[in-house]
Amino acid sequence: MERLQKVIAHSGVASRRKAEQLIIEGKVKVNGEKVTELGTKVTGTDKIEVAGVQIERENKVYYLLYKPRGVISAVSDDKKRKVVTDFLQGIDERIYPVGRLDYDTSGILLMTNDGEFANLLMHPSNEIDKTYVARLKGIPNKGTLRQLEKGIKLEDGMTAPAKVKMLSSDKRQNKSIVEITIHEGRNRQVRRMFEAIGYPVQKLKRERFAFLTLHGLNAGEARELTPHEVKQLRTLAETGSLR
Repeated sequence: MERLQKVIAHSGVASRRKAEQLIIEGKVKVNGEKVTELGTKVTGTDKIEVAGVQIERENKVYYLLYKPRGVISAVSDDKKRKVVTDFLQGIDERIYPVGRLDYDTSGILLMTNDGEFANLLMHPSNEIDKTYVARLKGIPNKGTLRQLEKGIKLEDGMTAPAKVKMLSSDKRQNKSIVEITIHEGRNRQVRRMFEAIGYPVQKLKRERFAFLTLHGLNAGEARELTPHEVKQLRTLAETGSLR
């Protein structure tokens, strides 16, 4: 279920703020009944009329974007920087990112216009694994990495246990490549976790989201998720497994 004003906004009839005003003014009906309460939720089968005209619902769409570095995980930016929707031109639906990747982080980012689906994947209780590959300044030993595996204290609380694996190291250049899998989504979490153990991240890429990878894509390219992939993601979020 989604909020009525959000559904109206996604249909292109009005902005969300204008949609709220229309609801308050009594110009919106759901299944023939006038609705004036903000926050009213509707399903995909409900008939919605605005000023006597039935709105047309957008088809639900789902994309996987290989987000490049130096791009904002948003649909617009007041500083005129590149945003993720710049890479998905020619799509009629009003899509937005599922969660976010930092400006200087590359990798998998899902895009959709399905709010229920997005909320399902982002809810921390559903514990969707996200795997990152980080280039670090310095070479942490096994004991240091084990701190991340157990959970580490950040300024906003303890992190959940992570899966961590050293991929390579270079003593001459004093750098290492480490893979880390987490299921939380705090702001700049992976970078802050490595900073907390004394090994700042120089470069970061999200390689996997659940079972999805970047296979076949270059930075800035996107593909539509298959119906089976969408179903699998829903199942994984709702049950914790692919069955």
